[in-house]
Amino acid sequence: MKKQLGFTLLEIMVVVVIMGMLASIVSFNVMGSKADAEVRKTRIDIKNIQQALDLYKLDNSRYPTTEQGLKALIKKPTASPVPKNWKKGGYVQELPEDPWGNKYQYANPGVHNPDSYDLYSFGPDQEEGSDDDIGNWQSEADGDDDDY
Repeated sequence: MKKQLGFTLLEIMVVVVIMGMLASIVSFNVMGSKADAEVRKTRIDIKNIQQALDLYKLDNSRYPTTEQGLKALIKKPTASPVPKNWKKGGYVQELPEDPWGNKYQYANPGVHNPDSYDLYSFGPDQEEGSDDDIGNWQSEADGDDDDY
């Protein structure tokens, strides 16, 4: 009887197929996790900016206008209505970008919140008005990530 010294081609093929299947499963799960993390970061950024906007309103009895924009949280606006009680040093150090490298959008009054403002990101497709826009008018239940 002859002793086998190596692996057969069939054994090697089976191992390669199994490794390929495992790699595809892992990469699929990692890619989904990255997309979920980007949406979660966006929702957290929006909440943080909302808190700064609320502090601005407490000090100045109104939110910044669309023209003044979110920059009013960093630098005292010079456009009318100029805030009288603007906090020295501002309300945030800097404005974050969304995970896709774009600025957050702000409109006062908002389309979705006509009595207040809209604060949103264009989302992964980076196009305004699409289904993947992420904004302050959405409840946490609207996303797939209810428990961030």
